Amino acid sequence: MSELRKRMIRDMELRNFSPATQRGYLRAVAGLAEYYHRSPDRISTEEIQDYIVHLLSEHKLAVGTCHAIITALRFFYVVTLEQNGASVTIPQIKRETRLPEILGPEQLERVFAAPRNPKHRVLLMTAYSGGLRVNELVHMKVTDIHSDRMMIRVDQGKGKKDRYTLLSKCLLGELRSYWKIKRPAV
Repeated sequence: MSELRKRMIRDMELRNFSPATQRGYLRAVAGLAEYYHRSPDRISTEEIQDYIVHLLSEHKLAVGTCHAIITALRFFYVVTLEQNGASVTIPQIKRETRLPEILGPEQLERVFAAPRNPKHRVLLMTAYSGGLRVNELVHMKVTDIHSDRMMIRVDQGKGKKDRYTLLSKCLLGELRSYWKIKRPAV
């Protein structure tokens, strides 16, 4: 393992980056080094910009993926190599902003009626109603439902952050019905 890689890993560990973030950052810097066949500390700002253009135009990477790579490269140059932020001019890519498609009441009824298994139906309704990610949903416990305050506690969600989300009356009724049928232990 190179000295630069060790320094970058240490810098990420000091900041308590998740293992997945560390792997992604290391992969991004390794991709840049591999593209130019030399150490990343010997690559100029213009070359970094050319690399980003290459990823967008040749590899057709999504803007979000390029943003993740840019963030990793910024971390490497500013934190690990301790270069001045002004000297590392890696531009942000403008994202398209699109509104999500909102399902109508009839469409929602059809979606929620599709699963035959009551557990699957409640999971789908909870994810949609609470705006939960899959990982947040599968780690949810009965104790995370606060019916008195009409809130759902999300324990250690994305970014290892706790948060609360709203609990609708309709969802609370469905959760209580499911509880009567299955009585989940946790």
